[in-house]
Amino acid sequence: MPDNQELSAEIKELACDAKAWPFQEARTLLKRLKDTCPDKGYVLFETGYGPSGLPHIGTFGEVARTTMVRQAFSVLSDMPTKLIAFSDDMDGLRSVPDNIPEKDMLTEHIGKPLTQVPDPFGTYNSFGEHNNARLQTFLDGFGFDYEFKSATDTYKSGEFDETLLKILENYEKVTNVILPTLGEERRATYSPFLPICPKTGVVLQVPVIAHDVEAGSITYQNADGAEVTTPVTSGACKMQWKVDWAMRWVALGVDYEMSGKDLIDSVKLSSAITRILGATPPQSFTYELFLDDEGRKISKSIGNGISMEEWLRYAPPASLSHFMYQKPAQAKRLFFDVIPKNVDEYLQHVSKYPEQDAKTQLSNPAFHIHGGTPPSEDAHISYNILLNLVSVVNTEDKAVLWHFISRYVPEATPENAPTLDKLTEYAVNYFQDFIKTNKQYRAPNNMERAALEDLLKTIGTLPEGSEGSDIQTEVYEVGKRHEFEDLKAWFKCLYEILLGQSTGPRMGSFIALYGLDETKALIQKVLDGESLG
Repeated sequence: MPDNQELSAEIKELACDAKAWPFQEARTLLKRLKDTCPDKGYVLFETGYGPSGLPHIGTFGEVARTTMVRQAFSVLSDMPTKLIAFSDDMDGLRSVPDNIPEKDMLTEHIGKPLTQVPDPFGTYNSFGEHNNARLQTFLDGFGFDYEFKSATDTYKSGEFDETLLKILENYEKVTNVILPTLGEERRATYSPFLPICPKTGVVLQVPVIAHDVEAGSITYQNADGAEVTTPVTSGACKMQWKVDWAMRWVALGVDYEMSGKDLIDSVKLSSAITRILGATPPQSFTYELFLDDEGRKISKSIGNGISMEEWLRYAPPASLSHFMYQKPAQAKRLFFDVIPKNVDEYLQHVSKYPEQDAKTQLSNPAFHIHGGTPPSEDAHISYNILLNLVSVVNTEDKAVLWHFISRYVPEATPENAPTLDKLTEYAVNYFQDFIKTNKQYRAPNNMERAALEDLLKTIGTLPEGSEGSDIQTEVYEVGKRHEFEDLKAWFKCLYEILLGQSTGPRMGSFIALYGLDETKALIQKVLDGESLG
């Protein structure tokens, strides 16, 4: 988090007009609070997590984006802030996930709170505790500053009791908010309170036939027809989802929470319930959902799209934060082919940051990704060019890649350029999994052959150590001398014939990295009819 004592008055003043979306959100929140710290002594940001499965890329995105808004708020205001990562681990297990062991064993515990379901991995007291631990390890690995809260612990500790009793007092009003959204059959049995069966431990969906405000209890009809009375406090009941969300907002005093587009109606209903309870709903922000390579919504159950672990096999963590920063209110494809572009955009933002004035820095994604202190190391070479180097050299050996890199950037070594060294590992992984099996070379036609012969001669006239920009100019000139529809067609020809793909890098920079002699040899192979595949 930015240190307010170190922030100059100038930076705070500039932040008041900064156009970056985290600052826009932070200013709206500050206005909502009327520039006054809440009575609890801090401004509370919240993110939610359903621990029925392992943490995923959506969990990361929500925490990362909320953290960006919190950081922007801390630039604008001296009010203390807190971020709670809340786990709804008292939710009943609805189905057995596909990606875990001991499925048959878990089937016996369907309906029980996740913290009452045995851990199929055998490492924690419950499945809920296991997934909570995974969540915290996951968030800690990214350096997020947060306080973890368990629904089970919070319900049972009595922290929610006062608000639960308020809901009981307003039972009909709260119920009437939800009933119009339900089907006829569901309306007949709906209650905002879900009792936990004292015999089976299952979260019950049963008709509530009476509620007693003075006693703080509800009476429900069990499956066997028996009437059971139970308190609504101390973890004997949990709330239905939309009421539960409102209850948390009121009990904890949540000031800001974002959620996906699929929860717009839930936000409206929970906000209405919050007002019934005499509180103000938190400021909300709706982010768009991720799409797969075919434009379908990403679904955990379908498994379409890309996981966080997969992203981190091919790119640095900060590039994933960069993806989350960009246009959160716009639906984006989340698939493997977006990774190289995001890596290079992130690296460009970081490299430009030291040269920018303070106002421009506040709009630089690197400021928000790194909490105002981006790293200063230059990557030296773009990820896309590295990918093409790996592809042409056809190697999975980092030492071979460094042979070319050292000639292009003599001052760089794996020791003093760790970002670049790590990028070579990512590039090798990406090449192995996506490029190697999809390369399709083609032979040149007569016109393209003449252009390649021209390019070969032109490269032969360039002095050793030529800059990429100078080489690029010469490549342009060669393309202009031949009958291509436009220069895009010329470069597409080079990519397809020399690299075996329809898109590629800035050729001047690539040739400078690969080497003039090596490039001439590559072109000569094509002219001699040798296969590059």
